[in-house]
Amino acid sequence: MSERHRRPYNDVTELVGWTPLVRLNRVTDGIRTPVYGKCEFMNPGGSVKDRIGRAIIEEAEESGRLRPGGTVVEATSGNTGLALAMAASLKGYRCVFTLPDKMSVEKRKLLRAFGAEVVVTPSDVPPDHPDHYTNQAERLASEIPGAVLANQFYNGANPQAHYGTTGPELWQQTEGRITHFFAGAGTGGTISGTGRYLKEQSDKVQVIGVDPVGSVIAPFFRSGTMPEGSTYQVEGLGSDKIPGTLDLDVVDDYVTVTDTEAFRMTRRLTREEGLFVGGSAGLIVHAAVERARELDDPDAVVVAILCDWGERYLSKVFDDDWLHEKGIHLDDGGDEGSGGEVGPGGRVGPGGHQRAGETQSAEAPA
Repeated sequence: MSERHRRPYNDVTELVGWTPLVRLNRVTDGIRTPVYGKCEFMNPGGSVKDRIGRAIIEEAEESGRLRPGGTVVEATSGNTGLALAMAASLKGYRCVFTLPDKMSVEKRKLLRAFGAEVVVTPSDVPPDHPDHYTNQAERLASEIPGAVLANQFYNGANPQAHYGTTGPELWQQTEGRITHFFAGAGTGGTISGTGRYLKEQSDKVQVIGVDPVGSVIAPFFRSGTMPEGSTYQVEGLGSDKIPGTLDLDVVDDYVTVTDTEAFRMTRRLTREEGLFVGGSAGLIVHAAVERARELDDPDAVVVAILCDWGERYLSKVFDDDWLHEKGIHLDDGGDEGSGGEVGPGGRVGPGGHQRAGETQSAEAPA
């Protein structure tokens, strides 16, 4: 047992942070540069957003905007809502969240399990449309008496939470040897706050943003002009606008990753590293591993954020039918995600594996 867990805690929010750093081995086979994953899915709410959920509520209380009996309203892809609901549950605050309909059904159920009210909004509307999830959240916050908008996309408590926790943790865990930090940006809080802290410790640290193909952030970083975004399936990273909490001056480079590349790595992390993570982690790790391959430097230390827990994506990333419906083909020798189920009287084929949804009769030849 670590020293940190040798004492009792006052409440669940004290469990947030000091997540483990673990080396990735099989997905980096043949690569000399070490790659580590920061296990943010081991926060009590299952994601990196636990850090900002606590911080945003505390800031709202200290400023006097959030009072006893108040309501917390937020536009969320799920994880920030879960983090806010977890922290709010300790103090009796009501939570109302707007959630785009592309987000997994597991996230909706988790939010409601914490007592939150969920308003599902269309994903296929532009940022200036009244039905866009951020605009609906702003409207609800203005209409509900005693409500505050958490406003993670423009709230300075978001990157500051990472500047005060994630950055120092990584510096200590790598004993000051970190050379490359990989993170995505939904709001930009993680990459901006963590990156700023790390760069203050050493000007040798490179901060690399990772964006899904279809998001506007990476193209804007490269050109300075706002492109037109397109649809992508990775949740929690990327955006159709530039968040106010994203400090691009901290970022040295931005790379893009396709849904296919992200989900293939997500499943590899589960099957080969025992790390049951979501698609955003696969997206970031794919980019980190490719850069580590290019570096070919055993003295470099590459760190990737493993954003959240995979269980909230069982109906998506880990569901072969959903992948096929979205036109995503992982092409690695068959449907690699779910190992398949064997019906009564069936048996597993020669390789010990079966394609998902297939069974073999006990009488059929192997």
